[in-house]
Formats: sequence, C-alpha cells, structure tokens
Amino acid sequence: MRSAVAHAVSEEQREQLAAMTPAERVALVVRLSEEGLASYMATHGLDRQTAITRIRATRRVGRRPSASADADDD
Repeated sequence: MRSAVAHAVSEEQREQLAAMTPAERVALVVRLSEEGLASYMATHGLDRQTAITRIRATRRVGRRPSASADADDD
C-alpha cells in the first residue's frame, strides 16, 4: 500500500509530464541522461567513453548474445 504523499507526488509528476510538449519531454530525457552519465563518471572516476562502454556492457549481462545488440555499439 502506497502512502498518500507518494500518490500525490506521482500524480503531480504525471500532470507535469502531460503538460509538456514532446520536444520538452525529449529535452528532459536528454538532460536526465547527461546528469546520470556525469554522476556515473564522477563516482567511478571514468572518462565519458569508458563510462558509456561500461554502461552498455552492463545492459547485456544475463542476456542472450545478439548480433543486433552488437550493431548498436557503432
């Protein structure tokens, strides 16, 4: 069972997202992605390319090998 506060916050977030234009939502995703990458880089003391490589590698853990997944690394 969720708290009333958690429900109110998630409802508010849904309303904020619904009010955004598609371009604003894309910009939000890009900004949050960059912030997450910067945080990962700072935490692990990595450069951008190494951090991206490690993140991509962790996405594959436990999955079947796929030629299409390897093609995305280009």
